[in-house]
Amino acid sequence: MTSIENIYDCFLKSTKVSTDSRKIDNGCIFFALKGENFNGNKYAHDALKKGAAYAVVDEKEYATDENILLVENVLSTLQQLARYHRKQLGLPILAITGSNGKTTTKELISTVLSRKFKASFTQGNLNNHIGVPLTLLAMDKNTEFGVVEMGANHRGEIADLCQIADPDFGIITNIGRAHLEGFGSFEGVIKTKGELYDYLAKKKGIVFYNADNKILKELSESLTERISYGKENATFTGAPIQSPPFMHVKANFKKGVLYLNSNLIGDFNFENILAAACIGNHFNVDPLKIQQAIKEYQPSNNRSQLITRGEIKIIMDAYNANPTSMRASIESFLENLKGEKFLILGDMLELGEYSIEEHAKIVGTIPTEIRNNAFLVGDEFSKANKDVSIKTFIHVDELYAYLKNEPIKNGNILIKGSRGIQLEKVLDLFN
Repeated sequence: MTSIENIYDCFLKSTKVSTDSRKIDNGCIFFALKGENFNGNKYAHDALKKGAAYAVVDEKEYATDENILLVENVLSTLQQLARYHRKQLGLPILAITGSNGKTTTKELISTVLSRKFKASFTQGNLNNHIGVPLTLLAMDKNTEFGVVEMGANHRGEIADLCQIADPDFGIITNIGRAHLEGFGSFEGVIKTKGELYDYLAKKKGIVFYNADNKILKELSESLTERISYGKENATFTGAPIQSPPFMHVKANFKKGVLYLNSNLIGDFNFENILAAACIGNHFNVDPLKIQQAIKEYQPSNNRSQLITRGEIKIIMDAYNANPTSMRASIESFLENLKGEKFLILGDMLELGEYSIEEHAKIVGTIPTEIRNNAFLVGDEFSKANKDVSIKTFIHVDELYAYLKNEPIKNGNILIKGSRGIQLEKVLDLFN
């Protein structure tokens, strides 16, 4: 078996890490991962032919070339390599987790820190047991600060990811009713997200926490190294400033007040913006550069995006959804936008035995006066909705066909749901 030291020597000689034999860059090191429906070992030779410098396999029959490295388990080797590389670099790492807003907060924090440091951070949502190692292995000797997003849908996952990334700093954006199927209960969500605090407590690392969030405040009380942000009674304070549909923040820096204008939609983004400002402030990023970074950040990938199509304004937030984020999005949308309003809501996935109950609660939050302008999509909403005035569709294609014949011509539309429902398809109707 090839040692981690030898793997690391090969990694340093390579150009990058690849886990997809269909996307091989010249000089890369290919890790032959396995899945339920594929075996990467079978493509090791193919990867070398396409230009990979090395391939890492865990089945002896495929280790027939001097540049094919045999290990006990490819996935665990990838994780070990990432931790080993992180130790060699010795740079500061900040970890981010949470039920909602972690990707937006990660993007904001990274944008702010990049105004002072050569920062490297999680791309997209590569935040799981494979994504975190890939994020770490993308960092190099020129990296001055690392920001790593950590996602989880089962207990123990955050603890495992902390063992790989070994963070020095951490932030939990919030804790909501997400992935209940895997966590078993809301208490399971709290325990799992809190694993980041547990790791940093043992390491004596610093936790940034939202003092306005009762759960996070209680979880952080036993920590000696913690920095708070919030509306008041916090280390770093600020206040939300609504400029519909955008969220701005009045932030209190040591030298005075700054208004942080953003391109983010929704009241819930107040805490995301304030967190980024707090962390930037802690690491001595110039407040004016923090202000500029937040102002220039543009949301993408169907996360809190404002899309204008003629007389229609669309709030597109359909990358993921859970009961907490769904409720917050609806409340913010109804409160802050003027004019006729429409709701297009898709199923919230991975809620397990709580699914029907949670979907029924969301239906109950829709005000009577706009129920005729509400459209629900998916199996779970179809089972949960008992109000015949709310139009419900099993599949997004059925909604598409309906809206094609009964088009929305003006007003404001909130599109919110889990990525698997594919609500982005309806955007084509508004071109």
